[in-house]
Amino acid sequence: MLEEERKYEVDASFVLPDLEPCLPDGGHLVARPPLRLRATYYDTDDLRLARAGASLRHRRGDDEPWTVKLPTGTPGVRHEISRAGPPAAPPAELLDLVLALTRGAPVAPAATVRTTRRAYQLFDADGAMLVEVVDDAVRVGEQKAGFREVEVERKEGPRALLDRVAEALLAAGARATDEFVPKHVRALGDAARRPPDWPAPDRPGRAASAGDVVTAALRRDIARVVTHDPLVRLRAGVGDGDTAVHQMRVGCRRLRSNLRTFRALLDRGWAKELRAEVGWLADLLGAARDAEVLRARLRDTSAADPLAEVDAAVVARIDARLAAQHDEALRRLDDAMRDDRYVALLDRLLAAAREPRLTGRAGEPATVALPGLVLKPWHRLAVGGSRAPGAGRLDPLARDEVWHAVRINGKRARYAVDAVADALEGPAGDLAAALGAVQDVLGEHQDAVVAARTWLAIAAADPDDHALAVTAGRLYERERAAARAARSDFPRAWRRAAKRRLTRWLRETDD
Repeated sequence: MLEEERKYEVDASFVLPDLEPCLPDGGHLVARPPLRLRATYYDTDDLRLARAGASLRHRRGDDEPWTVKLPTGTPGVRHEISRAGPPAAPPAELLDLVLALTRGAPVAPAATVRTTRRAYQLFDADGAMLVEVVDDAVRVGEQKAGFREVEVERKEGPRALLDRVAEALLAAGARATDEFVPKHVRALGDAARRPPDWPAPDRPGRAASAGDVVTAALRRDIARVVTHDPLVRLRAGVGDGDTAVHQMRVGCRRLRSNLRTFRALLDRGWAKELRAEVGWLADLLGAARDAEVLRARLRDTSAADPLAEVDAAVVARIDARLAAQHDEALRRLDDAMRDDRYVALLDRLLAAAREPRLTGRAGEPATVALPGLVLKPWHRLAVGGSRAPGAGRLDPLARDEVWHAVRINGKRARYAVDAVADALEGPAGDLAAALGAVQDVLGEHQDAVVAARTWLAIAAADPDDHALAVTAGRLYERERAAARAARSDFPRAWRRAAKRRLTRWLRETDD
């Protein structure tokens, strides 16, 4: 679950203001009896969790005493996952959730925080808790001196209610903190505030070197892989119907593509070995993602025409088969992400993010070195090669495999342009957006093609099931109609991407 809270610093003389004026009509305020909490925070010797904005704690007295909190990239908003378990050692499931941060290093008690908590809960007229305000007096270890802070956590209420409570607290003398600092980080001191192991991606400008831009691109790709690791383990969605499996797979794909596109700036042996290991992970993610996509298409395709319903019982049976494939793919992925090979890959990714192995050419200005490197995947998409024609000459009646090959070329071109767009600015960003639209069309085509083949394959595996055959046939025809529609949409999307205004910054290079 997501935890959204705001913190305020207060001194010993602070008096909590009356919060009832913040309530909606018919709401009420409940003051809970004081609680004495004792939390032990676990971390590696070098505080990898705290430095990354994460935590693993055991809090005595809770129904689920073990809790992991993970950053989301938004200040004050964290993923919070709690589990039951004895106090002797953290549950293996929670250790898995922080593996991308610990990289397998052992964790041990790092800080003990004692808190006297006074909680005030704001409810609406129907009894739903909207916001909880806690006034915490905190001591670290055996120290008598400590600090005091007020936390406001959003429950079922609107964000505007947080704002009203904030106004009341600030008017009473509370001080909003510029940085969201958890209790255990304050307890651990300066060592917990050192930079995290995983370097944050930056946005190099036009004065950057080619190596700076490529390093930033690799860091973005690696960050996408690492930040979605725990969410993949949780089977989490990431909004708008997307999943963590998809986003982690995209990170792998982008990373492999950029290692290839910019290999002239990278040590080739190093880049090749990293691509191979990332490919191993990408294949595992791909199997799980393909099953996700097929199940989603089954739902959408079967419901596409309300006036011509398909057999719901047969659709449920097809989905059950896909669900079994999905579960098996996720099981293999889980096993792999607990394996020493995956931990070794994390170490490689960290080394690549910190200091990729660049060649001498990486010192050239980005505006000089990068357009020619991006031109190669663009040229392969626009003009074509041995496996696929140029996108502008793509035959509407060409085999599905030809369209898929163009899709692969389009994906590589898009990733290359995305990687340099921030540094080169101008039309590069517009071209990246246009190629995204091209990829949307080609992706829809490929998804429809794969789904159509899958429905027929499922029916062929059980030839005596006539209801299955009829339903699969109807689903097949709907998918082929979707593929034809994508083929019709493609020329317009391609014309927008191929405009001279968007591509004139690309030029040949001696590489």
